[in-house]
Amino acid sequence: QVQLVESGGGLVQAGGSLRLSCTASGRTFSTSAMGWFRQAPGKEREFVTTISWNSGSTDYADSVKGRFTISRDNAKNTVYLQMNSLKPEDTAVYYCAARYSPTSYLNSRPSWYNYWGQGTQVTVSS
Repeated sequence: QVQLVESGGGLVQAGGSLRLSCTASGRTFSTSAMGWFRQAPGKEREFVTTISWNSGSTDYADSVKGRFTISRDNAKNTVYLQMNSLKPEDTAVYYCAARYSPTSYLNSRPSWYNYWGQGTQVTVSS
């Protein structure tokens, strides 16, 4: 079992930055692919970014490329999402997700991930 806890959300003005953290319990974090997703009110959950177990591979949604960066620290069982140049359309609940995958394979579909955090709210004001 893996439990995920997100933190770092909040209210920020457009153009500002936030760093989200997701800390995992369980022994499989270091061999798990990790992803960040977001869900705005009335919309489906959408892919933001993902990273392989050893940070060797990453993928980003087009809407966040060049602004967001995913990273991980396996010694701390934590994955990060650095969000810069935030826009009002980035407002959503952000979720981290995990799936045991000791390969470079990445997947942007929510259904591929086995474990989810409870989410953290990010609000960007204009």
